[in-house]
Amino acid sequence: MTPPSSGTASTAQGAGPLLRVWRERRRLSQLELALRAGSSARHISFVETGRSRPSEELVLRLAEHLDVPVRERNALLLAAGYAPRYPQTPLDDPALDALRTGIERLIQGYEPYPALVVDAVYDVVAANRGVHMLLDGVPERLLAPPLNAMRLTLHPEGLAPRIRNLREWRGHLLAQMERQLALHRSGPLRALYEEVAAYPAPEAAPSEEPAEPVPYFALPLRIEHGGHTLSFVSSISTFNTPMDVTVAELAVETLLPADPATVKYLQSLMA
Repeated sequence: MTPPSSGTASTAQGAGPLLRVWRERRRLSQLELALRAGSSARHISFVETGRSRPSEELVLRLAEHLDVPVRERNALLLAAGYAPRYPQTPLDDPALDALRTGIERLIQGYEPYPALVVDAVYDVVAANRGVHMLLDGVPERLLAPPLNAMRLTLHPEGLAPRIRNLREWRGHLLAQMERQLALHRSGPLRALYEEVAAYPAPEAAPSEEPAEPVPYFALPLRIEHGGHTLSFVSSISTFNTPMDVTVAELAVETLLPADPATVKYLQSLMA
């Protein structure tokens, strides 16, 4: 344990409160965190109050056990007086060629069903033909780069009027953003949330029950296309153990058909 001193206290003053916030979010006691990280409750207490400066290794170890997002791990390191550990490589950098190629193959292989990749503020970085099919009829100004998935879905001139269960789906998306905001201190994400939450919630078209009731296993997105009501459930995937901020904040969303009618319709479109 690093002994407390006036010099180390001032250096670690920012890191300690941040670590305490993350620990409380994860609902761990100082003792529980210490046992997981191979430290002591006394040392964790000294770090959180700024009486002891944590080593770079300890900051990273605590961040790992607290499941701190990669971007926020850099913030913890800076607050403790260390250089950021994780780079943020632009997605169009040649170093990420293999990643981009893999993403494109993944979402194209999912056709005819919709799949897309978004970044930390839901800007679309890749999308397959299934997604573009759903965007038929959306005004060009909403399709101008950067394409934003939340804006497209909830804007009153976007997909919202075609979503049969708009109230439920809108609530799901806003709750998803709220959970992210609780974990990320992101000004752009906060601004996007405030924008889409302020959109008037137009009444969706009258609900139409399928000819044969379908026992949905998750909240479906029920959306009209070409006179048909399509049903999807959403699955979101991220990269395991990312070492780059950009990669850590990418999410692959796939829309799985939730009933046989949707499967048949999409296959006929892509035939």
